[in-house]
Amino acid sequence: MTYEHFAYLYDHLMKDVPYDKWVDFTRSKIAKYHVQGKKLLDLACGTGELSVRMAHAGYEVTGVDLSSNMLTIAQEKAKKECADISFFQQNMAELEGLDHFDVIVVFCDSLNYLEEECDVLNTFKRVYDHLNDHGLFIFDVHSIYKLTNIFMNNTFGLNDEDISYVWHCYQGEHTNSVEHELTFFVLDERTGQYKRFDELHMQRIFAVEQYEIWLKEAGFKLLEINSDFGDNHYKKNAERLFFTAIKSY
Repeated sequence: MTYEHFAYLYDHLMKDVPYDKWVDFTRSKIAKYHVQGKKLLDLACGTGELSVRMAHAGYEVTGVDLSSNMLTIAQEKAKKECADISFFQQNMAELEGLDHFDVIVVFCDSLNYLEEECDVLNTFKRVYDHLNDHGLFIFDVHSIYKLTNIFMNNTFGLNDEDISYVWHCYQGEHTNSVEHELTFFVLDERTGQYKRFDELHMQRIFAVEQYEIWLKEAGFKLLEINSDFGDNHYKKNAERLFFTAIKSY
């Protein structure tokens, strides 16, 4: 997923996303499991919104993303916000050559963009290799409930003065996968005309039990699964599931 034009629209479209909840959730797990270090890797960091917030919360942050366009925005944002963050362009399933970290996070359902089972497992293994002993791995994914009850065969839209979009959701190629067909109309302030951009994003969701198997195979001990930013155990009607695992050895 390279995000092409989407990278430059992302922050506008995500302006109401509760990033602070991800920060608070991460801090709560770090405190709960007594992680002492401050080195944090924001994997699939996108435009760096969460990376900057984590840096301002006192962590030594490194950001990694596959999209060069996303990383360009992230670097500009970090500079503007006086956040000392190093960014690297890598595929999270092929993560290599970085330092070791006390905490690695993959948030905003980024893991769902991995369509192949081997890529999810390889990501877990690469995360394990880049964690310090007793380091935490925290990630979130869309639930199958959200896929079938909210996304599937539904259409969403936005109509603002400077940007509008139509977002169609279809069954993907794989079981429990979805294709997001997005059409954007963005105002060009120089001409006063709207430009059209089309994007196709694909996501795949696996059963909770499958994520558990892959975490164990990668060497992790699963600590807990939570629903929708809460401390409660996951519910079948939750939209977003959070996994917290620790590097065991």
